[in-house]
Amino acid sequence: MTFTRRFAGLALASAAALSLALPASAQSTQQSLSSGSVIESIKQDGVIKIGLSIFRPWSMRDLNGELVGFELDVGRELAKDMGVEVEFVPTSWDGIIPALVSGKFDVIISGMSITPQRNLTVNFSDPYAYSGMTILANKAMTDGFALEDYNSADVTFAARRGATPAAVIADMFPEAELLLFDEDGAATQEVLNGNAHATMASEPTPSEGARRYPDTLYVPFDEAFQAGGEAFAMRKGDPDAENFFNNWIGTKTRTGWLKERHDYWFRGEDWKDQVAE
Repeated sequence: MTFTRRFAGLALASAAALSLALPASAQSTQQSLSSGSVIESIKQDGVIKIGLSIFRPWSMRDLNGELVGFELDVGRELAKDMGVEVEFVPTSWDGIIPALVSGKFDVIISGMSITPQRNLTVNFSDPYAYSGMTILANKAMTDGFALEDYNSADVTFAARRGATPAAVIADMFPEAELLLFDEDGAATQEVLNGNAHATMASEPTPSEGARRYPDTLYVPFDEAFQAGGEAFAMRKGDPDAENFFNNWIGTKTRTGWLKERHDYWFRGEDWKDQVAE
């Protein structure tokens, strides 16, 4: 047998061995990733531990001391779909990420917005909610207004001096007059008194104002401006968990479940008698 033939035979044998080894290697990698996934741990333990901080109306204590709120609905629905129990772990906000990293719970579901700084320490799912600011307007003064009609020299906004809504108003409606006050309540009072067409604030404040003075005030647009996405936060290096949480959020978004629950807690007031003011 010539050297060339011997070399070709060795090459074919090596290629055959490599082709047999690849599936085994891939299987080993898959098993390693699966065993390190928090999803597998949750399934094995039969409980998902969720870290959260108390922040109305995301999560609150009702009159009986039980946890209620948007996050609680999300966590319980997630646990139900996973076929496990749920344990909520109230944690101070400044310590919630270190607590997750140290393994005190499996995931943070607490209205945490995605930021580059946080993303250096934890991974985020796709957003499951979007907080943001909405316009609170005087009904009589803005009847029939489209959004672009607010950007006019004939329109007056009111806002708290130095607050984010004041900057957003100036950016979105540069032609409008902007009155600045030291308190949010003073800005709302200007709109209520008819001295300003509108103000802007983070939800649920505008919707609560509209419900309190329904004859005078309203939220004219069913959208949030400058909305930042809130997401589940999880430990790094867990693609299995990220995939599952993203798919769960996608499903609950498409069915409308997340929007319905979010609207209940952020735009409605049926729950108000459950908690202390």
